[in-house]
Amino acid sequence: MGGERDEATTVRHLVVMGVAGSGKTTLATLLAERLGWRYAEADEFHPQANIDKMTAGTPLDDEDRWPWLRAICDWLSEQTREGTSSIVTCSALKTVYRDVLREADGEVLFVHLTAAPEVIGGRMQQRAGHFMPPTLLPSQLQTLQPLEAHERGVTITVDVPPEEVADRTIAALGLHVAEDRET
Repeated sequence: MGGERDEATTVRHLVVMGVAGSGKTTLATLLAERLGWRYAEADEFHPQANIDKMTAGTPLDDEDRWPWLRAICDWLSEQTREGTSSIVTCSALKTVYRDVLREADGEVLFVHLTAAPEVIGGRMQQRAGHFMPPTLLPSQLQTLQPLEAHERGVTITVDVPPEEVADRTIAALGLHVAEDRET
């Protein structure tokens, strides 16, 4: 039985977190490519009712979030059972939300992306086709609880091009780029 736990802890999961517009998808895509890890976008785990609510400009409440967070946690555990390290984007704005994600099998590490509100707001204004309107940014910033000392992960400032943010993240976590990654 000890062997099973040892095997599970060798699988790592990165949760790229932060408010909307902080660059979660961009960074997660780069990290997945460089590390050769499986990637999922947290938005894919939202039920349609949550998407409809956010599209209408209404912030989600905790009752909306619990099933979404549980689905992400279950996906992470499934990756562990398959022996696959993974990366998922998730706002994970509150410690209690991250607590749910930490329940996943394997080692869960958080990458909190941060920048000045005006930088993030500008990014949100420029992106097209996303259901999260810029008007919800103040609500997200108010809800955000930065990583606490007991939480495993790093905080990365996104004040440089995405490739450099990926370099910073890999270095801060002590990860190694996959040598045989596909091109």
